Amino acid sequence: MKFRKVFPFLVVAGLSVFQAPASALAAEEKPLWELGLGVADMLFPAYRGSGDTRNFVLPMPYFVYRGDFFRADRDGIRGIFFDSGRVELNLSLAASPPVSGRDVGARRDMPDLKPSLELGPSVDIKLWQSAGRDAKFRLFVPLRGAFTLEKDPRFIGWQFTPRLNLDIDNPPGLPGWTLGVVGGPIYGNAKQHEYFYGVAPQYAGAQRPAYEAKAGYAGTQVLSALWKRFPSYWVGGFARYDKLNGAVFENSPLVTRKSGFAGGVAVSWIFGESGARVKVD
Repeated sequence: MKFRKVFPFLVVAGLSVFQAPASALAAEEKPLWELGLGVADMLFPAYRGSGDTRNFVLPMPYFVYRGDFFRADRDGIRGIFFDSGRVELNLSLAASPPVSGRDVGARRDMPDLKPSLELGPSVDIKLWQSAGRDAKFRLFVPLRGAFTLEKDPRFIGWQFTPRLNLDIDNPPGLPGWTLGVVGGPIYGNAKQHEYFYGVAPQYAGAQRPAYEAKAGYAGTQVLSALWKRFPSYWVGGFARYDKLNGAVFENSPLVTRKSGFAGGVAVSWIFGESGARVKVD
C-alpha cells in the first residue's frame, strides 16, 4: 500500500482519533499552537464489515491550535461558527483508508476503494459537566459528505453519525491521563452504502451475487481512547468496536464479518510551540 495514498487518512486520524488533551481545570494560558511528530501503529479492518485487516505503521502528526475560529485539540479538527457555552456549531472531519481489490478476498477483481475525506457541520451539545470540570458528557450530531481523494475526486454520499461522548480527566489510578468513550449509530444514504457494499452485475459471480445497497441504518460504533500529554511528548491509544447486525447492507456479499475491532497506539514528540499565549479551559 503506497504511503502517499494512506497519509491523508493518517493526518485526519491522528488529529481526531489520537487527540491532544486540554486542561479541565480553570482557564489558563497555553501556546496558541503546538507542533510535533511521532509514529503510530494502527490495525483496522479493510472496511467496516470486512474480514480482512490492515496494519498501518506510519508517521503520527501532533498539531494543536487554539484559535477563536479554528481549533485542533482534544475534540478534533473544527471550525467554530457558533458557541453559546453549551452548544457549538463546528466543522466535522473524518476519513477512510484505501482498499485494494487485489488484497481483499471479497472484493477480488472489483475496483479499488480510494481513500476518502468526509466533511460537514456538527452540532455539539454539552449535556453535563462535573463540578470540578474533570468529566463532561456531550452529544455530537455531525452530518458529513464524503469525497474520494484522487486526481478527479468523486462525491460518494452522506453519513449521519449522532454520538454520545464521555471524557474523564485523571481517572482513578491514572493521574494526568484522559479517558474518552464515544459511540452511537451510523446512518448513510444509498450512494454511500453502494460505494462500499454494492456489487454491480459486471463484478458478480457464483460466490459474489449482484447487490444494490440501500439507504438507512449502518450499524453501531463505540470507541474508547486513553492519552496523556507529557512535557516533551504525547502518548495515546484507542480501541474501536463495530457491530453491523441490522444494517441495511448486512446481506451484501462484501460483508464477511458483522462485528469487528480496530485499535492502535501512538507516541509523538513535541518540538515546537508558539510564543503567543491564549486563555483556554
